[in-house]
Amino acid sequence: MKRSTIVEIIALLFVILFLYTGISKLMEYDVAREQIALTPLLAPIAGVIVIVLPIVEIIVSILLFLPRTRKLGLYASLALMMAFTGYVGYILSYNAELPCTCGGILQQMSWTQHLIFNGVAIVFALTAILLNRRIHSDALHSEAALAQS
Repeated sequence: MKRSTIVEIIALLFVILFLYTGISKLMEYDVAREQIALTPLLAPIAGVIVIVLPIVEIIVSILLFLPRTRKLGLYASLALMMAFTGYVGYILSYNAELPCTCGGILQQMSWTQHLIFNGVAIVFALTAILLNRRIHSDALHSEAALAQS
């Protein structure tokens, strides 16, 4: 399979994930706000997070969808997944009985399952970033070779 195809598949998976969770949070605004407010770390800013996070997820989806901004979208995906993983780690150390605020059917996962899911997503994001770098590096080398001949 071509590197570019793998990057596109990973980007599409993140688009689906972030659109799904972002839209779910917006559609279930009151529930999401209540769940975020249960976490002492986020309670003071629950009102802001419940609006900003889904918007950020949707913006990252758009970045990933557009070829010109895909690189930025991949880095943003990695950052989001690392932040979510840190949050899951906090929840596991604080109170694993708190409800998930991720939205939709992903709420059915345990916190440990979330940790594994996020770990896999981080590996996917890193893989796409590295492959994307290699694609662009190869393209630059090809252009340089053509210019020399």
